[in-house]
Amino acid sequence: MAGRLFAEDDLTPEAAINITPFIDVMLVLLIIFMVAAPLSTVDVPVDLPVATGTPQPRPPEPVVLSLTAEKGLLLGRDTVSHDDLPAKLTAATGGKLDTRIFVSADKSVPYGEMIGVLNRLRAGGYLKVGLVGLEKAAK
Repeated sequence: MAGRLFAEDDLTPEAAINITPFIDVMLVLLIIFMVAAPLSTVDVPVDLPVATGTPQPRPPEPVVLSLTAEKGLLLGRDTVSHDDLPAKLTAATGGKLDTRIFVSADKSVPYGEMIGVLNRLRAGGYLKVGLVGLEKAAK
């Protein structure tokens, strides 16, 4: 009476793939993306912070264009209209389009107004623009 320890069917390879762990991982990733996607597209009003970078050396005679809270333009200390801006910039820079223009704006100026001024500078050929902000000492 000899008994067999193994049945012949026990040693045959199984051809089915266990996909349960794969489905579990995919569901976890789906949940992560569902939570993370709304966080990356939030519209929040931004009050820009003070820059902490190292200040660059100023040129001896900088050309500073300021946008006041009343949406008026100042070139240096002189008031300039939006229509006269290209002619006044040409006079201030001597016609050199590679002169860096330093632009400062009041904190209460709408972002669209600031972009409008930058668009006027670009349309006039002035591509080197520096934005002026307050300096904050590094902690």
